[in-house]
Amino acid sequence: MKIKQKRNKPIASLSLDLDNIWSYLKNQGAPGWQTYPSYLDIAVPRFLDILKQWDLTITVFIVGQDAALEKNTKAIQAIASAGHEIGNHSFYHDPWLHLYSENEIEEEVALAEEHIKRVTHQHPIGFRGPGYSFSPAVLKVLARRGYEYDASTFPTFLGPIARAYYLITCKLSKEERKKREALFGGFKEGLQPLKPYQWKLDKDKLTEIPVTTMPIFKVPIHFSYIMFLSTFSSEVALLYLRIALWLCKVTSVQPSLLLHPTDFVSQEDVPELSFFPGMSVPTYKKLAIVNKSLEMISSQFNVLTVGQHAKFAANAPKLTILVPQKR
Repeated sequence: MKIKQKRNKPIASLSLDLDNIWSYLKNQGAPGWQTYPSYLDIAVPRFLDILKQWDLTITVFIVGQDAALEKNTKAIQAIASAGHEIGNHSFYHDPWLHLYSENEIEEEVALAEEHIKRVTHQHPIGFRGPGYSFSPAVLKVLARRGYEYDASTFPTFLGPIARAYYLITCKLSKEERKKREALFGGFKEGLQPLKPYQWKLDKDKLTEIPVTTMPIFKVPIHFSYIMFLSTFSSEVALLYLRIALWLCKVTSVQPSLLLHPTDFVSQEDVPELSFFPGMSVPTYKKLAIVNKSLEMISSQFNVLTVGQHAKFAANAPKLTILVPQKR
């Protein structure tokens, strides 16, 4: 596929992790997640409408468990019908996927693939681990199954702080807490590259498109973090994003920016997620911030899907090659 750049703008990619109500409740240790409550009928039309207004085609990473449930079929099919790339976001959305054995990972990825393909009629070529989880075993499985890229790394020094906050606020048993001891990685995650690179996996290679954090400072700039900042001031939140995008251009980082359905809903729509950061921001305000942010990004970058970004990166000269190490 030949990628045409518009007006010599630098490229960026945009994706959305289609995490559902039940996955947030499950990770929080809150009751009721086993019935797989969903807000896709609310969130999906909202983000599809906004993306259409800005003429943006993005990558949506879908959780296999949601694709397996008939109640979500219409919403998920609408995403594919609108022309968006479909990626694999695991089946059970367990953020400790990097602790699984290679056989367990194979089953997880394959099961998600089966249901995603059945509903969307797309075979995913990209994967994002839940909670930015990745491991050499995950990468080996992806390469073996013909994936072209992974988008699971999150280069930030704030992982241990995020984990501490999460463990303080969740309601989990000691056994469940132990599973989550390695969530979000350590300080060394902040040393990971921001620019695309390739993993060397024996005879195979797999392109990595990191979820971009602010160059130099390595603090988050995904939309949910922008929404959290907006609880203090919308103006400050948008200024923060503007500075981050400027730093990306100055350092020649092609940003890969991340959305979630929670960026399009609030506790007014989903009161059971009132514990989640940024959910106190009213829906109308969130939609306004998303619109302003997309205007900012579109005016400065040629926005691609993550799959297109990966193809562009794979053909770039002097692409960095790394050997994966255990977290």
